[in-house]
Amino acid sequence: MRRFLLISVPYLWLLTLFLIPFVIVFKIALSDAALAIPPYMPTMKDGLSAMFSQLDFENFIFLTEDDLYWKAYLSSLEIAFISTFLTLLLGYPIAYAMARAPHEWRATLMMLIILPFWTSFLIRVYAWVGILSTEGLLNRFLFWIGAISEPLMILNTSTAVYIGIVYTYIPFMILPIYAALERLDASLIEAAEDLGCSRVKAFWLITIPLSKGGIIAGCFLVFIPALGEFVIPSLLGGSGTLMIGKVLFEEFFSNRDWPVASAVAVILLIILIIPIILFQRNEQRQQEAEG
Repeated sequence: MRRFLLISVPYLWLLTLFLIPFVIVFKIALSDAALAIPPYMPTMKDGLSAMFSQLDFENFIFLTEDDLYWKAYLSSLEIAFISTFLTLLLGYPIAYAMARAPHEWRATLMMLIILPFWTSFLIRVYAWVGILSTEGLLNRFLFWIGAISEPLMILNTSTAVYIGIVYTYIPFMILPIYAALERLDASLIEAAEDLGCSRVKAFWLITIPLSKGGIIAGCFLVFIPALGEFVIPSLLGGSGTLMIGKVLFEEFFSNRDWPVASAVAVILLIILIIPIILFQRNEQRQQEAEG
């Protein structure tokens, strides 16, 4: 009974906060838009038989026919991939330096990484508007040192979106990589160097493979929220940045087309789940091979 209760808690959590909401969203995606409250039909008040008989995949077919949606998916995937790569390039050296720092400094460095979370996410993104605008702090500083003769147009571009995503999610990349590097046995590096490896070669042959778990975890933690990001592209990217999070918001709140918006959300969730399932199966096969 104790074992059953222990296992049932996470399953109940997933059932309540993931499976049931997903079923509701999927049902709305199979419905039709209507000028009613809620703005779709059929509903439970129409009866179960009528409700199930009127469900169809018309909204999913509509998404494949309108190029706006698949372009938004592709643009979001591109921005999420590039942002994740940039975050990894910046986050790995920081995590490596933290893991190599003296023990008495590691808690302080960890606090500095977590410190931005004490400020509202929206305020932090708004701050970048003041930094990247044509009359912002960045352009004023570059004018002051004589690096530019006219203001840089960074705000309302993809570059601003990349800056916002990397700045916002870099702690999610640093923390899992730091956790993996901190557990790394330094004697392995010393043994490799004693056997003739240079420091660079030992880093690529030992440090990188042993920190692979932290790298993958960090990439997932950055890629998944970046793919559906709405606030950052809206504030920093402007109207020219096409991401599926913005499209989803417009369908729900501007067009009030809940069925189409739900279909967009279901496809987005499938896109996110597929690589996670493939990764878990690959890890399971590797564990079975090692066993």
